[in-house]
Amino acid sequence: MAAFGRTVEQLLTSLTLDVTLPDGFSVLDPYRSDDVRSVIHQFCATYYTGTHARLSVWGINPGRFGAGVTGLSFTDPYALTHQLGLKSTLTGRREPSAEFISSVIDAYGGPKAFYRDIFMSALSPLGFVKDGKNINFYDDARLKTDIVPFVLDSMRTMIKAGLRTDATVLLGSGALKTFFEKHIRPHIRFDTVVYLDHPRYVMQYRRREMERYVQEYVRTLQRFTAEP
Repeated sequence: MAAFGRTVEQLLTSLTLDVTLPDGFSVLDPYRSDDVRSVIHQFCATYYTGTHARLSVWGINPGRFGAGVTGLSFTDPYALTHQLGLKSTLTGRREPSAEFISSVIDAYGGPKAFYRDIFMSALSPLGFVKDGKNINFYDDARLKTDIVPFVLDSMRTMIKAGLRTDATVLLGSGALKTFFEKHIRPHIRFDTVVYLDHPRYVMQYRRREMERYVQEYVRTLQRFTAEP
C-alpha cells in the first residue's frame, strides 16, 4: 500500500474526539467495526496508490446511511460492491448523497480515475446523531466551536500525507462555507476554494436537474485535475 493510503487508513481507524458533546448528542464512529476496517484497508490499497498529490473534496460529517455505515465519505453499501468492487458484508439502503456522488464518479471516468485524482472526506470524519437522526456539527453553536481543533488536526494530517494546497472543493455553499471561511481558512491556506451545492440539497430539492449538477461537479474537478 502506498504511503498516502497507509496514512488515510491509520487516521480513520484511530480517530478520537476529545470534546464534551451537547446533551442528547452521540458520536457516529463506524471505524470501530471490523467490517468497516476491512473496507477501509481494501479501499486504500486499491484506490490510494501512487505518490502524486490529490485534490481534496470535503463534506460535512458522516451520516447514518452512507459513511456512517461504510466509513467512506458519500459511499453507501451498494456503491461499495457495485461500483468500487470491494468485498463487504455491510448492508443498507441506497443513500441519496451517495447515489449522486456515484454518478459523478462514473461521469468522471470511473472510480480508478476519480480516486487517482481526488481525496474525498468530511471536515469532521466522525458524525453525530441526536434523537436517532443525523445532525451536522455546525447545528450546535458550542460543538461548532469545540470541534475546530479536531477538524484542523485531521486536515493537516491529510495535507501532509499528500493533498494539494493550490485548490480544494467544499460540498456545501451555506453553513459549511461560513464555518470554513471563519474557522478553517485562516489557519490552513488554500490558494483557491470552490463551493458546490451539497449532494443532499441536489437530491432533495433539484433532483430533476441532477444531470446538470453532475456535470457541474465534473467540470469543477477537472478544472484542477485535467492534465495540461
